[in-house]
Amino acid sequence: MSEPVHARSALRLRLLLSAVFLPLFLAGAVFFGVWAADTAPGDSPGRGMLVVVAVVCAALTLLAAADLLVVARRLRNGHGPAGR
Repeated sequence: MSEPVHARSALRLRLLLSAVFLPLFLAGAVFFGVWAADTAPGDSPGRGMLVVVAVVCAALTLLAAADLLVVARRLRNGHGPAGR
């Protein structure tokens, strides 16, 4: 009975986290991608593992970018703490 009718998320915190982690994930994707390209056969970690980590970082970059766009649109439309 004490739960709100409309759930609300901390949009400003999501905006901050997305803005901080987007460049970090992008840098990680580039770093691991370049490292994978420069790996010779028999090196440890192997090229396959580095490619997997680079792809995961790239996927997290896309996720952070999408969240950044959604949160910015919601804040612009007045869904923030002072918006309703």
